[in-house]
Amino acid sequence: MRTTSALFMSLVLAGAPAAHSVPSPAGAVQQPREYVYREIDGQELKAFVFVPPAGIPGGRTSAVLLIHGGAWTMGSASWTFEAARRFAAMGLVAISVDYRLSQGGVTPIEAVDDVRAAFRWARRHAAEFRIDPRRVAGYGVSAGGQLVTVAAQVDVPGDGIDAASPKPDLLLLWSPAVHAPTHLLEGREGAPDQSPMRRAGAATPPACIVNGDKDTVTPPQDAGEFRDRVVRAGGVCELHVYPGVGHLLTRNLANQLSDFDPDPEHQADGFARFERFLRERGYLPAKEI
Repeated sequence: MRTTSALFMSLVLAGAPAAHSVPSPAGAVQQPREYVYREIDGQELKAFVFVPPAGIPGGRTSAVLLIHGGAWTMGSASWTFEAARRFAAMGLVAISVDYRLSQGGVTPIEAVDDVRAAFRWARRHAAEFRIDPRRVAGYGVSAGGQLVTVAAQVDVPGDGIDAASPKPDLLLLWSPAVHAPTHLLEGREGAPDQSPMRRAGAATPPACIVNGDKDTVTPPQDAGEFRDRVVRAGGVCELHVYPGVGHLLTRNLANQLSDFDPDPEHQADGFARFERFLRERGYLPAKEI
């Protein structure tokens, strides 16, 4: 296993905006509606809601909350806007969210709490956004993959106080970190519980993972072990590994930390895999043949 310091150095720059950019389908470019989903420690945490370009024809639709990367210390919801537009073009309500970054006493534990608050907020506004509260997925990139997966795995007293669950029902993970960021959690009670790998099992929601086979930041071997643990416990987890690319499917293998060059064909196929995974589980209607 990689050392804590090596993991930290490799993740510090991971998740620059260019790495999160996914070309939007034609005609799908739109500006989101902006909301404050939580006020805490003097901060306003925002959610940015993208609706399907064609609108919601009737009833309610599924939703996905998007959690950005950035080594837990940097980044913003805007880093996932292009991915949100792609999900909206599929027919989902896509919600990109901010969370507290690790600095000044704030750790990924607080970030997980924010992510869970965002899922609860989305469900409490399900009628307004015409969301089906039983089908709210989570999309996590790099460090965001750790946050959204732990948000799905933890149980906290009070989770069942109403129907607004703070957990995602399904996971879509793009080059996810599946180990706890121990370098940011030293001395904190409950730090080991921030590891998706440690918690992987039957209670993990259905998950679909995209990874590059040359990823030195969040290696595919880690994703494979996570998948195996979930599947052995009777859960559902798919792993799609793409050849010749690194972190976030970059073609630039010499610098996987800041100079990203995502492979467009692999990116498109990764989102096609996500769309199929969603359709198979009833989050999107079956395509007509």
